[in-house]
Amino acid sequence: MSTALAIALCLSSPALAQQGHMGGMSHMHGADGTGHDEVNMPGLFGENATPEESAELAVMFRNFQTITREVENLPNGIRSVTRSSDPEVMEVLVSHVVGMIGRVDAKDDPRIIIQSPTLDIFFERAEALETEIEVTDAGIVVVQTSDDPELVAALHTHAAEVSDMAERGMMAVHERMMGQPH
Repeated sequence: MSTALAIALCLSSPALAQQGHMGGMSHMHGADGTGHDEVNMPGLFGENATPEESAELAVMFRNFQTITREVENLPNGIRSVTRSSDPEVMEVLVSHVVGMIGRVDAKDDPRIIIQSPTLDIFFERAEALETEIEVTDAGIVVVQTSDDPELVAALHTHAAEVSDMAERGMMAVHERMMGQPH
């Protein structure tokens, strides 16, 4: 699948601003008021994310136990194979991966609240990334490479972050965010 096709498939709806989702949630804990509301998952919304994109994230986090991943760190990038044992989750997973790669290509950061800062460099230097996506019986296969050593390091880091989320769900996000400087 070409990146241009990926962009056309997943970016066909306009991005809607998602702001103000935190108001009135004083029942949650967390020093900054963002807490751990795993029912409404307010951290999955973003300044530039569509409601559909946030809903996809919720499906993946709620069903992370069905997702498995294999990642090979390459000298110039990564090769990942991600799959779900649930066909509906797999469909959402493919849409999310293709959509996010399309966003990177377009330098269109969704600014999701829980988003890892590792992604920043991808949006800044998208032209230095080469991406191949293929959906196979084994899952969605993504190969991303670059000649930029900082991008390669970020690819390795992000692949590990995604694998951790696939293995442990929102707990991985909570731990990563607690370790980040605010």
